[in-house]
Amino acid sequence: MNTCPFPSAAGIDPEKIPTRMRKLPRLRGFPVPWFVDRVNGEYDFRVMDGRKFVRAVMEKLCWVCGEPLGRFKTFVIGPMCGINRTSAEPPAHHDCAHYSAKNCPFLTRPNTKRREDEVTEHGIMAGIGLTRNPGVAGLWTVESYSTFGDGKGGVLFHIGEPYRCVEWYCMGRLATREEVIDSVASGMPLLLEQCDAEETPIRCKHAAEELISARHDFEKYLPSFSHVTHPAPQ
Repeated sequence: MNTCPFPSAAGIDPEKIPTRMRKLPRLRGFPVPWFVDRVNGEYDFRVMDGRKFVRAVMEKLCWVCGEPLGRFKTFVIGPMCGINRTSAEPPAHHDCAHYSAKNCPFLTRPNTKRREDEVTEHGIMAGIGLTRNPGVAGLWTVESYSTFGDGKGGVLFHIGEPYRCVEWYCMGRLATREEVIDSVASGMPLLLEQCDAEETPIRCKHAAEELISARHDFEKYLPSFSHVTHPAPQ
């Protein structure tokens, strides 16, 4: 059962900014995550500061607030990253990740698409990234993780198994089991396409089999509930 020792949506006021994030600059009322870079003097949430990426990896700093991480580290990921146990972004404190999952416009609006322009379309993403909006965000908390090269000069994170639980959010609230399953169903064809890109038919077959096995293993981290409870009209 996906039980969780960490604070839930009921335990943290979603409008209250975590203490470590209060020192961050604001843009239209939103805290600007530590990793965000400036473009032409203005913060651009689509662009990460490469220097801070290096610092986050080398110094074990929170990707959201920039302060040192503790025993637990939380990756904010989509379901496909959970299936292949890989993230392209460093982890954060649990409360910083929780606030992001409940308040970040891209993470809380399933129909939001990434805006691409001359600044971002030539940016570098380690590995082979899926640029779709997965519709749900998972808080994958671990005690340890490892890094590895993507073969192109980039760094990826092997996130391993979570510490007892995965918390899933959709539109700023806890996600239902069906919402996470729907996201997996829409993302699997994209990962299967990557399997088809292997050099030989045998490697394609093995990659697809490993992916399907990983998907089945991932099912134990799906939410246990299957409906959203809305408050009664006042």
